[in-house]
Amino acid sequence: MTSSSSTSATAGPAPAYFTAYENLAMERSASGVLTLRFHTDGGPITFTGQTHSDLPRALEAIAEDRDNQVLILTGTGDRFMTDIDGPSLGDITKPLNWDRTYAEGRRVLQRLVDLEMPIVSAVNGPASVHSEYVLLGDVVVAAESTVFSDYPHLTFGIVPGDGIQVVWEEILGFNRARHLIMTQGSFTAQQALDWGAVAEVVPQERVLERAVEIAEQLARRPQLLNRYLAVMLRQRVSRRMAEGTALGMALEGLTAADMAYRQAIG
Repeated sequence: MTSSSSTSATAGPAPAYFTAYENLAMERSASGVLTLRFHTDGGPITFTGQTHSDLPRALEAIAEDRDNQVLILTGTGDRFMTDIDGPSLGDITKPLNWDRTYAEGRRVLQRLVDLEMPIVSAVNGPASVHSEYVLLGDVVVAAESTVFSDYPHLTFGIVPGDGIQVVWEEILGFNRARHLIMTQGSFTAQQALDWGAVAEVVPQERVLERAVEIAEQLARRPQLLNRYLAVMLRQRVSRRMAEGTALGMALEGLTAADMAYRQAIG
């Protein structure tokens, strides 16, 4: 489901970046609500190395476009993100390959948290890959079917240091986040609501519609008010993200390198 006003905020063709990225579909309402939808060939996304490279670039373009008043983040179909193509990320045990992953990983979370506009997340189902993207939203609307978890990191044998540790701690609390990350646990949409991690839980077919309603309401405010509300309310997590991903992704890379060593002596 999409907004009923899916035309560009200004006259003329949509910006080129709307269609520049294979896993990112974008459309903007007349009031400036930009919906960014993750997908693979029009269906639920399989996260790839290309997505990892494209997302920070897309967020930079979104940030620079003043016709964007509010951003909605969502997935496709009955899930937000559950699949990842590990080999497409390259050989992360090699320093030069990890250097690219390190840079892109730090940029995407920092650019998202520093985005100077409200972010409304429409979590349309399970989020076991990069749940931190949607949990960073200023307003998070989750489908009843949503389960949040972190499948890839411990499954691959690497430290989850790319920002998820910062986001989960901020929204869940120190002890709960440590417990869930350490044990590779999960939490439901209803638990997230009870813990204050999401704003609303609605039926799956209603999640994007509700997110659009909220985003359109926010878009009626003056742009500068929205911009600086976003800056002010995310100031703490922005600082923590800068520190957390610098160390976290270095440690993630170290554990990735250890994978090759363990395989060599195994």
